Amino acid sequence: MANEITMQQKIKVITKLVESGYDTEKKLQKLEMGSILQIKGITIPDMTIILELQKSTKAGRLFSYLSGGKDNIDNQGENNG
Repeated sequence: MANEITMQQKIKVITKLVESGYDTEKKLQKLEMGSILQIKGITIPDMTIILELQKSTKAGRLFSYLSGGKDNIDNQGENNG
């Protein structure tokens, strides 16, 4: 993605999701495009964030996505970062 998504943008989208009743990982995973389009004030960049949130929660990497952090794993599987 050319432009880095800020924490403020991510929180804004999470707020929209929660206000629309999508307040658990399970509900987020079941969210489909038709439902996304029904969320008040949703934008195309917001949709990108929602898709990233869905991928991140499914992979168990939500905190890394939100914080922008990345783990560095060496050849032995040890976490170096």
